[in-house]
Amino acid sequence: MTRAETPWRATILTLYPEMFPGPLGVSLSGDALARGDWSLEARNIREHGLGRHRSVDDTPAGGGAGMVLRCDVLAAAIDAATGAHDPRPRLLMSPRGRPLSQARVRELAAGPGALIVCGRFEGVDERVIAGRGLEEVSIGDYVLSGGEIAALVVLDACVRLLPGVMGKVESGVEESFEGGLLEYPHYTRPRDWEGRPIPEVLSGGNHAAIARWRRAEAERITAERRPDLPGAAARPPAR
Repeated sequence: MTRAETPWRATILTLYPEMFPGPLGVSLSGDALARGDWSLEARNIREHGLGRHRSVDDTPAGGGAGMVLRCDVLAAAIDAATGAHDPRPRLLMSPRGRPLSQARVRELAAGPGALIVCGRFEGVDERVIAGRGLEEVSIGDYVLSGGEIAALVVLDACVRLLPGVMGKVESGVEESFEGGLLEYPHYTRPRDWEGRPIPEVLSGGNHAAIARWRRAEAERITAERRPDLPGAAARPPAR
């Protein structure tokens, strides 16, 4: 079956489904959503809340500040959103998760989609993470009010890689983090701006020289700014 017949499918579990599609409803991702290249369903965790007030959280065991999302409520929401044979990975947006990488984004984009759980409060009951096989994912070393913005980041990173979303295949290959490098500098008209000319090599028409220059610049920038990336080893930073 083609991608058009089986679109990449995203399901979001959140207390604020009105936050979706948000920015994903415009530009390339929005056009792809309208075409049916991918689908998005935002489901309210509170539909599985308990009692008259649809309670979803409770005080942390052992004491402490804040509230914790209940395991029984979240498990019920996950079970209702996924079938017995749903092959999609189950992600939990969490600052303690494994940092999101371009390699992981490519894996997700190549698959059938993803179920993404957006936490709130102090966190979620640890038992549901193990009980429902949630993969904790972080988008950076900082804390947000909830997982919704982080989920939007994951979806945007994945959707742009789906076939047909970007105009040229090269757009998804020659960019930061591909091959362990940050991207080389870009230039366009005017040829000279405020005494800053476009590098001469880019105007010479020698494609081999341009490719070498771009590679060298990518290695230089990576070594200077992100020595932790694999590609930084290709060019030690200047002393």
